[in-house]
Order: sequence, then C-alpha cells, then structure tokens
Amino acid sequence: MSLRYQKPVVVAEVGCNHKGDFEIAKTFIRTAKEFCDVDIVKFQKRTVNELLTQQEYESPHPNPMHSYGKTYGEHREVLEFNLEQHRELKRYCDELGIGYGCSVWDITAAKEILSLEPAYLKIPSATNTNFDLLNYVCDHYAGEVHISVGMTTNQEENAIVALFEEKGRARSLILYSCTSGYPVPPEDVCLLEIRRLIKSYQSSIGGIGFSGHHNGICIDVAAYTLGAQIVERHFTLDRTWKGTDHSASLEPDGLRKLARDLRNVHKALRYKEQEILEIESAQRKKLKWKSGPEHKQ
Repeated sequence: MSLRYQKPVVVAEVGCNHKGDFEIAKTFIRTAKEFCDVDIVKFQKRTVNELLTQQEYESPHPNPMHSYGKTYGEHREVLEFNLEQHRELKRYCDELGIGYGCSVWDITAAKEILSLEPAYLKIPSATNTNFDLLNYVCDHYAGEVHISVGMTTNQEENAIVALFEEKGRARSLILYSCTSGYPVPPEDVCLLEIRRLIKSYQSSIGGIGFSGHHNGICIDVAAYTLGAQIVERHFTLDRTWKGTDHSASLEPDGLRKLARDLRNVHKALRYKEQEILEIESAQRKKLKWKSGPEHKQ
C-alpha cells in the first residue's frame, strides 16, 4: 500500500455549534483563521421540513437540556442560517483567507450552497445513502465531493463509489473514515479503517480523509500517518455550551495545537537525505565513539 504524505488539510467543523447566532459564527471563522491557523472552516445546511416528518418536527428534543426550541423541529430551525447568511459567511472567509466549507443534508440545501460556488461540498454520514442527493450533486457540481462513511456498511460504501464511477466522477470523490458518536471513545475510532478505505478505493477515487468525534488530538496525528489527507474535527468556542456536539469538539487552543502538530509531523515524515545530517555533524565530532585502527593510541 502506497501512502502519499501530502501536506495535511485541517478542517474546523463548526456545524451548528454557533447556536444560531450569526456574529458567533463569524467569530468562529476569525478564530479558526487567526488563532488556530487551519485551512477550512465548515458549516452545515439543512432544509428542516424536508428532513423531518410532521411527527418528528413536533416531538420534543431527545435531550431537552440541549434544545433551542420547544420541539425538535423548532430547535433545528433556530440553528439554521439562510442562503444570504451563508453567502456572507463565505465572503468573510474569502476576506480572511480561509476556505469555506459546508455539509448539505438534502437537495434543496445542496442547490442553495452550490449557488455560492464552494471549493468543495460535503455530504454527512447521515445522508450518504440519499442517492437522489448524490445524483443531483454529481450532475450539477464539478468540484470535489467529500463524503463521511460513519454508520455505513461496506455494501453501502461500494454503492456510493459505484455511483460516482458511473457518473465519471470518481476522481472528485473523497471518502472520510468516521465513527458517528459524540464523543467517540478511542476503541471505537477504529483508525485502521483508514487503511481499509485506502486499500479498497484509493486507486479509483480522489483521496481519503478522517472525520473525528473523539477527545484529544493524538488520534488525528495517527490518522494522518495512516494516510488520511484531510483531518476534520468539530470545533467550538466553549465545550460547556448547550448543544450535543460541543462535548466532542475541540476548543481553540486544542485546534491550534492539532494544526501545529499535523504540520510538524508532515515535515518529519521523510528519510534522511544523507547518512549524517548537517545538524548531526558537530555532535558526531564531539560525542561519537571512535573505533578502528586509525583511532588507536
């Protein structure tokens, strides 16, 4: 298996951690760029009445302490930005020099976000088997399509890849190894799934990423060394905020350290260019054990 250690791409996934507050969303962008120094900040867009039945809309939130509305549907509506707000978020990203990304959960959301001409489009694990959505994206978007494969069977993965191959779009497909849990304990991250995805699909698709919902940052470094070219982590300004994703998110200092560590590992993943590096020469003269006839007194 050949691993291509390209410079890692680091994605700060805000999702709906902005609590429905547009100014907080802009603070996320500014913090991700200026303090954390990541490559992309990613939001999400859903059309709530397309995704929920009336009964689901009117039901209470399964975790009432995290709800922003009287019903689950109202909760979801509060956390949604409209198209013009997403347009402004993308403009702000462009102004600051950080990539704008967005996960779309349905065709209406996809149509709206595609009108912004994003650098890439993300399909979350929850809707990666919505083949009407996948077909629409393949037919109407020429850029990269990133898809997480949490809670997805191998058969479903194969069907996703087959669709992109049939459309002649396989090289624009990026699959993300992912376990859908919030947060995920280390034993359920299953990092070797990255190697399985590489073995199964690397020769035909555009690449492999990793979307982590665990705590800490050491696992992400291992994901990169196993071959994940893109590392995506949930991002929050405060892990104590109301909302189910915050506990599985990194705060700014954690995200900053992750971006730093991934880039340092990228620099370190190389062979020595010569047997004795220049940095070793002075230490060799000073410290190296001298043996052989020429050194005998």
